[in-house]
Amino acid sequence: MSFRGLNASSGMGVADHSKNTFLELKRKKVHRYVIFKIDEKKKEVVVEKTGGPAESFDEFAAALPENDCRYAVYDFDFVTSENCQKSKIFFIAWSPDSSRIRAKMLYATSKERFRRELDGVHYEIQATDPTEMDLEVLRERAH
Repeated sequence: MSFRGLNASSGMGVADHSKNTFLELKRKKVHRYVIFKIDEKKKEVVVEKTGGPAESFDEFAAALPENDCRYAVYDFDFVTSENCQKSKIFFIAWSPDSSRIRAKMLYATSKERFRRELDGVHYEIQATDPTEMDLEVLRERAH
């Protein structure tokens, strides 16, 4: 598939399953995280992996590919200084330096449209290596 076939302003479509899985994370808390990938044959963003509510941040980070781009949402639970339990949803655009330039371009041009489909995301992080999205970064952004 060439880039000429893509509308750069709209990017890829979004599979209904992707939207529904995000809503399950947001409303029902059945997932700790969801990792999405672009299916170039279907020309849409699809769910690649979900993590159960008991899965850790380390398990989430390990599930992201080392050399390829992905989108992810992570439901971050924390306790405020007032001792209140809170939860914030992070959208993470994972684009490691070692990924192919074509993949980086594809994910970059599709990000905004996909992100708009995910109503209820509190924060967005663009990460090129794990240190840009570690737990400390999430804590700082959430407080």
